[in-house]
Amino acid sequence: MKGIIVAAGYGTRFLPVTKTIPKEMLPLVNKPSIAFIVEEFINSGIKDIIIITSRRKKSMEDFLDREFELESIFYQEGAKSKLEKIKPYFNARFAFIRQHSMLGTGHALLEAKSLLGGEPAVVAYPDDLHFGKIPLTKQLIDVYNETHCSVLGTIHNPPEINRYGVLELAEDKLHVKDIVEKPPIGTEPSKEVSIGRYLYTPDFFDFLEEGWEAHSSGEYYHVYALKKQMELGRVVFKQVEGDRLDTGAPEGFIKAWLHYCKTIPEFKQILTEETKDLH
Repeated sequence: MKGIIVAAGYGTRFLPVTKTIPKEMLPLVNKPSIAFIVEEFINSGIKDIIIITSRRKKSMEDFLDREFELESIFYQEGAKSKLEKIKPYFNARFAFIRQHSMLGTGHALLEAKSLLGGEPAVVAYPDDLHFGKIPLTKQLIDVYNETHCSVLGTIHNPPEINRYGVLELAEDKLHVKDIVEKPPIGTEPSKEVSIGRYLYTPDFFDFLEEGWEAHSSGEYYHVYALKKQMELGRVVFKQVEGDRLDTGAPEGFIKAWLHYCKTIPEFKQILTEETKDLH
């Protein structure tokens, strides 16, 4: 099982900061967003991680590399706690692929196909962060081990459901027949909506290649391959256990920032003190 992080986008909703800083490197206090995804992968048993990136995002590579100067200084000082904070992710291997043209998510995923070695892969979009006892990736892997199908992570009946891709379910309430993007209110085929976490079996990437060969122009999305698998009864879903936070826009990022602060005692105390007059 391999992991893919799609991190090539421009992050325009966070301008002007994303003019020079990748959105995936914007921190929740002391940890960049991409670190939460990497740790989710590692804690789910994934050791090989492919990151699809683009120019001006080299800071992500540097973050996941070693910092010898700081390591040396902290080692000499005996500062073990500081060493832990800068410890690179030794338990994973990283490959970086640059998507030279922004041609859509389907094209981005196809760029990683040659590195998968015919293995399944969990695909993560850094806009979706997960907080919970069982890592979201592990939840998808558990379902895959039972079904050997592609698995879509979902949330149930969110506010403004018409902003999402909504699943049409089979009679067994496990397999997925179709996905309807942004259906008009009242026409949703179910209350299950797809979020930015997927587990794809190897044939998904074969269908992805098939669709790309027939694609003529513009952006190419992954929905073609996904619907091909749905026609064969090869897609199921897993309703997310835990908290899923959408950091794709500044408003959601603020909520994720506050949520993370509440999980760290010293941050939570400061947050409580500084917000008591806001009520």
